[in-house]
Amino acid sequence: MTDAITHQEGGDLADLILYLARLGQSCPSAPDAMPLTSAQWAALRYFARANRFSRTPSAFSDFHATTRGTASQTVKSLVALKLLERRSHDHDGRSTVIEVTEAGQAQLRADPMRDLRAVLDALPVAQQRALATALGQTIQDLAARRMAPVFGTCSDCNHCETRPLDCFCRSTQTALSPSDMQAICVGFQPVLTPR
Repeated sequence: MTDAITHQEGGDLADLILYLARLGQSCPSAPDAMPLTSAQWAALRYFARANRFSRTPSAFSDFHATTRGTASQTVKSLVALKLLERRSHDHDGRSTVIEVTEAGQAQLRADPMRDLRAVLDALPVAQQRALATALGQTIQDLAARRMAPVFGTCSDCNHCETRPLDCFCRSTQTALSPSDMQAICVGFQPVLTPR
C-alpha cells in the first residue's frame, strides 16, 4: 500500500498542477491591456525576470520547453507589438539580447497571473514554504528524468560565490548585482545543500 494521494482524495497531483497553471493563465487581462496568448505572456514574464546572461530567444526556448523556432516566433510577435525589443549583446555583437520595453512593463502590470500570485500570497507562510519546497523538488526531479535544464536564481545557484562585499558568478566570471541575484538564469545549477 502506498501513502500517495489517491484520485478520490484530491485528484491526481499532476492534473491539479496543470489545471492550476491553466487557470492562472486563462483569466482575461485588464481592459486596457493587449490580449496576449499564454505563450506570449510566458515570454514577456520570462524576459522581465531573466538576468542579463539569459535574455536570449534560445534561453527562453529552454525555459519554456519549446522549440527554438516556436520561441523565436513568440519573441518576434512581441517585438512587433513593441512589448520587447532586440539589441546586440554588449560583448558579442553577433548575439541578440531581448529587453522588455516600457510598453511591455505596462502590460506586465495587467498580467493574468496576478490573481494566482494574490491567492498564493494569502496562504499561511508555512504552506507557502512547503509548497515552494515540494514544487522546487518536483521540478528538479522531472528535469533530471528528462535531461532538461533547471532554471533558478543566482541566490540559489551553485555557481554563485557569496563574498563579504558582493557576489560572484564562477560560470560567467562576473560580479553579480543585487538584481542579478533574484533573476532567472540559464546557467543555473542548484546547490546541493541550502545556504
